[in-house]
Amino acid sequence: MLPVVDIGLSVQNLSKTYHGAKTPVFSNLSFDVGRTSRLAILGRNGQGKSTLIKMLGGILPPNEGHIRWRMSSSWPIGFTGGFQGSLSGLDNIRFIARIYGRKYQDILERVDDFAELGRALREPVKIYSSGMRARLAFGLSLAIEFDCYLIDELVAVGDARFQRKCNEELFQARADRAFMMASHNTHIIGEHCDRALIIESGKAKIFDDVHEAIDVYSWLRAA
Repeated sequence: MLPVVDIGLSVQNLSKTYHGAKTPVFSNLSFDVGRTSRLAILGRNGQGKSTLIKMLGGILPPNEGHIRWRMSSSWPIGFTGGFQGSLSGLDNIRFIARIYGRKYQDILERVDDFAELGRALREPVKIYSSGMRARLAFGLSLAIEFDCYLIDELVAVGDARFQRKCNEELFQARADRAFMMASHNTHIIGEHCDRALIIESGKAKIFDDVHEAIDVYSWLRAA
């Protein structure tokens, strides 16, 4: 149990069922995340990892339960659904800077340096490739500082050099921050996470030993 003062996120009795579905994605999910905790979210395809990340990021509403943040959180890194496709990358950056009360020029410089999109920032986002949109989303997520980062497999974006750059920014430059990461990459999880949540058949279990969680998850994937 975490002391109350150290809890940055409290999830209580969370349930999600999509319209028309007969069974919930998950139900009665409860857990806490510390202000410096690094929580892996594990589960086979279709078990609800991305759904949970989107709920925590405020993109999807729960059917039941409560999500209480006591620290600032990013939107899901790499989520491109919030972009206005008819606007340029520059205009989308300007919009995000205004929402978060940041100086546009400061945010632009950080995004431009990280995402490496160059002149493409002047073009409408709707003509971007999926990789370009993900670079822009990742750059924006890291241009605005948060206490906790939500990650959904985005470490796979781009070539090997860009992936190293992403890893350095998330796991080294922000070593004092919390994050929650949904991923199939057990190597990255074992290296960077200290706890894990496994979602399976609508239920979830927290593991304080991340390596034990990886063993259980590997068994589930092989079954």
